[in-house]
Amino acid sequence: MKIEGKKRIWSEYQKEIPDDKYFYVRSCIRQSFFPASEVYFLKIMREVLHRDIYENKHHTTCSGIGYHSDVVPFETAMTVVARQFALMTEAGYENYAASCITSFGLYSEIIETWKKFPDVLQKVRDNLYKATGRTFEPPKHLAHASDIIYKVRNEIAARARYRLVNRYTGAPLRVVEHIGCHYAKMFPSKGVGGAEYPYVLTGMVEAWGGEVVDYPERRHCCGFGFRQYFIQANRGYSAANTRKKFESMEPFRPDMIITNCPGCPYFLDRWQYVIAETEGKTYGDNGYGIPVFTYEEVAGLVLGYDPWDLGLQVHQVSVEPLLDKIGIPYDPTRKYAGKDQKDLSHPESPSVLKV
Repeated sequence: MKIEGKKRIWSEYQKEIPDDKYFYVRSCIRQSFFPASEVYFLKIMREVLHRDIYENKHHTTCSGIGYHSDVVPFETAMTVVARQFALMTEAGYENYAASCITSFGLYSEIIETWKKFPDVLQKVRDNLYKATGRTFEPPKHLAHASDIIYKVRNEIAARARYRLVNRYTGAPLRVVEHIGCHYAKMFPSKGVGGAEYPYVLTGMVEAWGGEVVDYPERRHCCGFGFRQYFIQANRGYSAANTRKKFESMEPFRPDMIITNCPGCPYFLDRWQYVIAETEGKTYGDNGYGIPVFTYEEVAGLVLGYDPWDLGLQVHQVSVEPLLDKIGIPYDPTRKYAGKDQKDLSHPESPSVLKV
């Protein structure tokens, strides 16, 4: 294929990501699973890169999990989201930044619906006004927070104290990037690189010195799948999906996994413990498993933030072997210390997975 043809095709997989002035909305479940990730996204964007990132304490769930679990009707979900957009409009912003992948997918679906069916948009406007007295404009730009870190990845690299490089060998760390299903599989044009060649996390890894691992099940689901996990009887399907991914990546010996979805790091992290306890099988070197990170955590590590301030102590798979490999210092005595340095108590150690 001619170079010009490749460039034209690749251009179709790009998206416009604003450089500044975002209205930021947090995720429901990320605040429970990995609470420091959103805190450090804001810290990096505001204090390191000096961007205007605004959030409103009155924003609520987008209702995405309820919508995809068939308990919240689409019209209700659209009205809930319209209220979020009203908060953005009232604050004087037009660039909307979502922390959650499911929210990002729902926002994309709603905005596309309104574009094609103006009568639906008008009905939602009427519903919102009757319920709250608010009006709104849809965002001019919709970005996932990982899009924004991708956008500024080279600025972060220029300020980095550490790189994704093995300090003992000088070789790039071997990194598995896992993209949340709702990022681009539903609407490929909304994600950097589309559904088949998403580059949003790969771009970060490469900019920060790592090497991305390709393996057969690279685009396979993490195992969350709402109906797989929320229905207790189906949770075996969830664990089996995750196991399939680990069995596929194991021969390539990745050093770490980076994700951009609220649920993906949770299940890729926690199910390693479950698989170890049920099958006696661990992945990664020396029985420690493969550590799993959010993209904000990885950005924070390369910038030199303390690993425990980044919340890495809440991970099931130990992160210390990777920190040692990169050369990032940490104080073992602070791992389970609260803000006042009071010991929060140590969790019980697994019987198989090393910690």
